[in-house]
Amino acid sequence: MFSRRPISTFLLKRCFSSKQSAGEKTALYDFHVENGGKMVNFGGFLLPVQYNDLGIAASHIHTRNNASIFDVSHMLQTEIKGKGCLDYFESICTTDLKNLLENSSVLTVFTNESGGILDDLIVTKINDEHLYVVSNAAMKHQDQKIMFDAMKNYNKRSNTEINLKFYEPKERGLIALQGPKAASALEKLTDIDVSKLFFMTSSIGQVGNTRGCRITRCGYTGEDGFEISIPAEKQVEVTRTLLEQEDVKLAGLGARDSLRLEAGLCLYGSDIDQNSTPVEAALTWLVPKSRRQAANFPGAQKILDQIKEGSVRKRTGIVSSSGPPARHGTKILDEDHKEIGEVTSGCPAPSLGKNVSMGYLPTEKSKSGTKVVLKIRDKFYEGLVSKMPFVPSRYYVKPRGDK
Repeated sequence: MFSRRPISTFLLKRCFSSKQSAGEKTALYDFHVENGGKMVNFGGFLLPVQYNDLGIAASHIHTRNNASIFDVSHMLQTEIKGKGCLDYFESICTTDLKNLLENSSVLTVFTNESGGILDDLIVTKINDEHLYVVSNAAMKHQDQKIMFDAMKNYNKRSNTEINLKFYEPKERGLIALQGPKAASALEKLTDIDVSKLFFMTSSIGQVGNTRGCRITRCGYTGEDGFEISIPAEKQVEVTRTLLEQEDVKLAGLGARDSLRLEAGLCLYGSDIDQNSTPVEAALTWLVPKSRRQAANFPGAQKILDQIKEGSVRKRTGIVSSSGPPARHGTKILDEDHKEIGEVTSGCPAPSLGKNVSMGYLPTEKSKSGTKVVLKIRDKFYEGLVSKMPFVPSRYYVKPRGDK
């Protein structure tokens, strides 16, 4: 039986603080309150976990069928300019920027010398001398230090000049328009040809009457959609305009979390951290062939050894059809009730009518179809190792063969 325990109960306890006074307000704060947003402190920012007129599960389903707007202004937006900025940024991450097309985006990770993941981020190559980066709010100060220290070292070593610009939410806001009807809603309001903006590509354009918006076709839900970077003073106006479109509603962080989990996407600090490598996290694809050959990123030796020899553990998905959802910290047992792992994220999956979770298991126990036992509040429930994503992704990708 599908557990109907509200997702927000767990999120409020684990991910959020009720102490609003300590949180920073985004440009949409008053707008959220005006529209019935239940505000919580998330990563130091006051953001809506849900809205009064639509619960988390209903908001989740609406996003899967229509389109929703999420305020993600807490994310750190950074612009990097200067000759050599590709070499500079490749020195701190695992991706291949030199072979990336202009105005294309890619998911990558910062790693430490032990191969552990310090953060995951999306970097857009505008051109050879200009990058745009979006990284996690909770890791803001760490990421700024990583980028700033690397910039100082690179400028000194290469006798060039790389410049960083870290945007505060009061300068630029960020919203995510997600769902199968996101494109039809946006194309009515922008001068960009949305049909030619494919998954993980980016362009500058106008939305409504607001110029200078960076529109990137990406998101964190597994659905088609866009992240739109907007001058902060125009963020409310753009959001209101989008909400005038049929089938577009506001959504909170509760639905964003369940959507990303159904899509098999990692949450930094839960599913990946400095103690997990890309190989262990089933993210080996974040280290392309050219970077493996060059082996010139932090932790390269450890990661390359794991690629060659395999890792002893692996992030994997688990589906359970009975009992409560397996939350973060739930013990994973084998059929003999021997502990073999721990859940890193878990929740009810409104799209499936089942509970889903992910966690790390010994590699030999991570094969799809393997039976496991979940220990929840001293009771035992059956689970099944499953491939991810749990719900098929529906990204708007360029057809094969198109140039």
